[in-house]
Amino acid sequence: MVEENNMVATLQRKIIFIIAGLSICSVGIFAQEPKNTNAVPTINAAITAKPDETPKRDQRTATKPTTFQDNREGTRRENDSEEEAAILPYYNNYLKEYHLGPEDVISVEVFGQPNYSKSGIIIPPTSKISYPLIPGGVFVGGRTVEEVAVDIKKKLDEYIIDPQVMVTLDKAGSARFSVLGKVATPGVKVMNRRYNVYEAIAEAGGIEKEGDKKRVLLVRMNPQGELTQTVYDMTKVMKGEQAPVYLVPGDQIIVPEKRWSLAKIVTTVSRASALRVLFGSPF
Repeated sequence: MVEENNMVATLQRKIIFIIAGLSICSVGIFAQEPKNTNAVPTINAAITAKPDETPKRDQRTATKPTTFQDNREGTRRENDSEEEAAILPYYNNYLKEYHLGPEDVISVEVFGQPNYSKSGIIIPPTSKISYPLIPGGVFVGGRTVEEVAVDIKKKLDEYIIDPQVMVTLDKAGSARFSVLGKVATPGVKVMNRRYNVYEAIAEAGGIEKEGDKKRVLLVRMNPQGELTQTVYDMTKVMKGEQAPVYLVPGDQIIVPEKRWSLAKIVTTVSRASALRVLFGSPF
């Protein structure tokens, strides 16, 4: 009986030791779990950091084509303005400094006074035009449109309170041509005699060093109102290998630089609103 009690006691102690050992293992496992949970956010943080870095690299590479495109657009605009700067200002400046004479056509507008405004006035050989309220008319010969406007304003002050007068040149009466581009003295010329291409360029001071002698462009308006283009090699003309063509009123001679586009030159000429006034071109 005593032995049985000892065996039961021994078995109970073993069971207690086993339970205690399992409890200790469980505590150890639960104690290690926070370390694992701390490691997980670290890995996730590293993973989420990568997408942030990738867009930065993409953003840097994405700006390069845009910058290149902007530079290319800027270069294109510079090239366009270079041809325009060599052509358009001469038409506009010539009109601004133009001195009126017989056969020119002008219009006079008095703002707010339609009864005292006149259009389509053809300047007679005497260069004196008749005008309402101004006895004896107004002498316009040798004056610019701005000078005529000031004169008319002074004479109308007696009848109209602070008249605002504007005089415009509708059409130049004399025959003209232009030599533009890389010549010594570019500009609009009066055709007071018969000119050929070579003589016109010579009168403009000749071709400059930067000018392309082999691509001299003659732009002419045909009877249908269309622009025609003819390219002349002036080196052949000077050698007598090519006959120079004679000009007609309204011809445009343009000496380009070697890098200029002839197509852009023609487009620029067609946009010049002053051509209608100077040459009667229906642009």
